Order: sequence, then structure tokens, then C-alpha cells
Amino acid sequence: MKSFRSFCLDTSNQCLWRGEERVQIPPKAYDVLRYLVENPRRLVTPDELLERLWPETYVNPEVVRKYILDIRKILGDRPGKPEFIETVTKRGYRFIATVVDETATSERQGEGAAPETAALEQARPSSQRHPLQTVAVVLLLAVFVLGATAGHFWSARNTPTRSSLNANSIAVLPFTDVSPSKDQEYFSDGLSDELITDLAKTPGLKVVARSSAFQFKGKNEDLHSVAQKLGVANVLEGSVRKEGNRARISVELIQADDGFQLWSETYDREIKDIFAVQDEIARAVVDALQSKLLKGDATLADSSRVTNSEAYQAYLQARYFIARGMDKEDLTKALSFADQAVKLDPNYAPACAERARVLEAMARALVIDEADGFRRARASAEKSIALDPKLAAGYLALALVQINQDWDWKGASASLEKARQLTPGSVNVLRIQGYLDRNMGRVDEAIALYRQAIALDPLNSDFHATLADQLYGLGRYEEAKTELTKAEELNSQHSSLHLIRSEILLMEGHPPEAVTEIEKETSDWQKLTGEALAYSAAGRHQDSDMALRDLIAKHQNDCAYQIAEVYAYRGEVDQGFEWLDRAYRQRDPGVREVTNDPLMKSLLHDPRYAQLLRRMGRSA
Repeated sequence: MKSFRSFCLDTSNQCLWRGEERVQIPPKAYDVLRYLVENPRRLVTPDELLERLWPETYVNPEVVRKYILDIRKILGDRPGKPEFIETVTKRGYRFIATVVDETATSERQGEGAAPETAALEQARPSSQRHPLQTVAVVLLLAVFVLGATAGHFWSARNTPTRSSLNANSIAVLPFTDVSPSKDQEYFSDGLSDELITDLAKTPGLKVVARSSAFQFKGKNEDLHSVAQKLGVANVLEGSVRKEGNRARISVELIQADDGFQLWSETYDREIKDIFAVQDEIARAVVDALQSKLLKGDATLADSSRVTNSEAYQAYLQARYFIARGMDKEDLTKALSFADQAVKLDPNYAPACAERARVLEAMARALVIDEADGFRRARASAEKSIALDPKLAAGYLALALVQINQDWDWKGASASLEKARQLTPGSVNVLRIQGYLDRNMGRVDEAIALYRQAIALDPLNSDFHATLADQLYGLGRYEEAKTELTKAEELNSQHSSLHLIRSEILLMEGHPPEAVTEIEKETSDWQKLTGEALAYSAAGRHQDSDMALRDLIAKHQNDCAYQIAEVYAYRGEVDQGFEWLDRAYRQRDPGVREVTNDPLMKSLLHDPRYAQLLRRMGRSA
């Protein structure tokens, strides 16, 4: 306990008192004040403060001056006539108030106890207290200490601390559009998205994926809370004001546990210079984090982005619409803008890669002709790679075509390996590699990759649902239920949750509960599939037949595999293989995961099963 004038610095409980009043002081400002108080009358340089208080982080020396100003304001100190902190021009700071160390004589009890408690106890002779008063005081103090201790341990178990977080971690929050007309959301979102991609190229840096970071778009949530939910130690946020052909971009990098600003900058540039700005921001962030955090050897991969401003803005529009949703309207708009970007600059590799990504998604969703869509997607991905072999997006788009249309497992593996080398921190590499492993029957490897993806994208309900499905296939039902619960907490409307739960209940031998669960499903094809299965298990065969007939009538062109599942589960083997063959010819994605499907057990020992696997380039 250290006192100076009317203040008392409680070093045990990390708080500052003025008489009987606890004074609010930010954590880092407290640390600066404490260091000065513990070194009274001695000149302390800014470099010494930085080395002692921020040993693991590069910090702009200017922030020391900021905290000194904050402390002076809190203490009521005057720079021109200081009573506490003296500034020695160009040299440092000296704490000039008399400091009394009361640690040895302090009678304060309990965490956060006010200074007046000990004074009042000392002023009242013990002989004057009634025994019951003494007992009451002791009990009260015991309850207080136990409560505080319990609270401390509860908090420690449920709240991530900086030491438990990866210090080499960052979330790029969606930049705020502060343009006069508020119509540049695609541009501000796109800039944030591009920075996520750029930073993911840095080895050793954990970068939270877009889908989780963008969950905080438009929300005025405390950065400390945001960082805890995303599992990061640092947050990059900013704003964009775009008018005509100019943009003003303000960015700041913040250490989340104490709100300390590691770096900030404002850029006022023409749109044609936006690539240079993106690179400057990404490099500044890496430099700010580098120091000891990134071992001093982290480098940002070179960018070869060059195009005109019109093509770039069309490219950002394409990314905006495909990120917004996978329905026909959004995909059609995304393709229109991607085509526009390529037309404006046929040699702009990122636009070609984005066009390939959109075409592949449209072909997979049967929004456009499947064969033609995949053909055009492959051509666009290959052009992107030819234009810029160092751009990971081209390889990722090509890998999806190789998996979903070509069934070229070796080719997809090679494409993903190249993408991984270019962007080691990309969640998309993990996602697509996990998808490939599922298709190859490497389920344990897929599960490990999805867990890694969740670490980078913790608020993505799709990852939790997919992980649950893989765990269900291995018979790890309790783990699967846990992941389903997490997915539902993140998105209660997520399709497939009730279908997977219903199938787990069937495997556990609970048909009535499975029926109840599947009735909650909102997706038409998933509900019909689940009903056909659950009704059959419950002995309601006519209801099962009716659900299956509806499934065939409505979804024979996009759910051939699910129809095969129902027949196989009901023991109707020939019909199961008939629809399985149709699923193969339709390139139904479900057929590639047949080896991990508990519903297909009745087909495993039939020679036609091994033949199917050979046709897919898989071993039995």
C-alpha cells in the first residue's frame, strides 16, 4: 500500500483511492502510475516505461505521453505547476510527491476493501466491542472473502484471459461506412475482407475468418467482449468515407484486454491507390505485432494486385453479394459484377478467381446449367492462376471444381497444398481440405481440420453443424450433440440440425423421439428425408412411404442420395443401389461420403458397393 497526499495506491488489489472514494483508472494508466510511484524522485525515461510495461509488444512511444496526461487528469495535477508528476523535457518523468509505504502497517482486510475500513477499526478499541459484534464482523468478512474468491474462480473458468489467448491473434472487424450517402457498404466490407486475406498470409499470425468477425457488424459492442468471443488478443477496426474517386480510411489496432492502441493511421487517397493503402495497413499491423510476438521474422507475402478503380469496385461488389447469401438473386448479382470486373480488366487475376468461385457455387446449387457452369468456373480459375500464380483464390476455386465435378482427388490435393503455402492462415484452405478429406473417407483428418477451422471462425454455425455430422458418422454421438447445441446457439434457424439429431436418436434406438425431433425441421427436403426414416423406424410404414413419395416427386434431381439412404435404411437394397447409381451420375455430393454413412450399412457387403467405390476412384 503506497500513499501520497490524499491518494492511496492499493498495489495488492490494483486500485487507487482518494480518501474513502475509489478512483476509476484504466489498467495501463494504473501500471504507469504504479511504476512511477514505486520509483519516486527518480527520472524514468519513456523507453524504460515501454520496456518494463510492454515487454512483449511494439508500442509507439507517443502512448506514454497519452497515459501521463490521463494520470495527471485523474490526480488533478497541473503540468505547469506539478504536485505529482514532473516532466523533464526530452528526458522523461519524475514522481515528486512524497510516497509513504504502508504495506507493513496496513490493517485492510479483504479484496478491494476501502481504506476507511482499517481506520475505523483502529479508532474503535477492541474492548468496547460487544462479542456478538465481533462475531458478526468476522462472519461478514468471511462471507465477503468467500464470495470474492468464488467469483474470482468462476470468472477464471469462464472468461478467457490474455495469457490464455494467442497473443499472435487478430480480428479484423468490418469497417464502418461513414460516407455521406451511406451507400458504400460494399467498399468498406470489401476493404475489411481484403485485409483479412492479406493478414492470413503471415506465418504465425492467427486471423479470425470473415464470417465470425462480421457478426459484429453494426453492433456497438465492447471490444474486450468482442475479442473474448472471437478468441483473439488484438482487434483492427476502422472507417471508410468514400466520395467520388477518393477515400478516407481511418484504422486503429487495439490490444483488447486493456484497450491500448498499438497503432493508428488515417489515409486520404484516390481509389486508384487503394492497393497501396491495403498493403500499407497490412504491413503496419504486422510491424506493430511483430516485435517479440511474431518472433521478429514474420513477413507479409507480396501482393501483385494491379487494376483500374472501376474493375476493383466491381470485384468488391461481386464479393459483397456472394458473401451476403447463396440464393439465386444474390448469386446472379455476384456473377454480373464479377463479369463486369473481368470485362473492365481481363488481366485482373482476383476478379477471374472470384468469377470462378461464383460460377462453381451457382453450378453446385443448380442455379445455372451444371456442366456448363463447372466448365466456365474451371476455365476462369485456371486463367486466374496463369495471371497470378501467387494468388491463393485461384487454386481454391479450382480445387472446388476438381472435387465437386471432376472427382479429381489428386488434382484437388495439389491445388489445396499450393493455396496452403500461399495463405497458411486461411480458414478457406482448412474448410476445403476438410471437405476433400470427407469425400475421400478420411473422416478423422476431416474432424481435426474442422476443429482448426472453428478456432479461426468460432461463430460459424456451419462448421459446428458439419463437425457434428462427421462425429455422428463415426458413432461419437455425445460429441455430435455438443456441436449441434453450439450450432443452434449461433443460429437457431440453421437447416440440418434437427435432421442430424433425429438420425442420432434413430441410431440410439429412440424412434418416437426421432419423429418428434424431425417435425421441427424447416428445410423441405431434410424434413421429408427425416420423416421417411423416422416413420419407418417407428413402424408407421404408410407415413414413411408417403414422405418418400413426396421426396422423390419434389427432389429427385437434387436429392438422389437421400432417396437412396431411405431405401437402404429400410432394407430395400435394390432400390437403394438404383438411386445410388443415379446419385453417382448426377454427381450428387452425398454419394462421395457413402463410406461414413450409418444409414447405408445394409449395402456394405453387396458387390455393387465395391464397384461404386472403384468408379469414384476410391478403395473399398
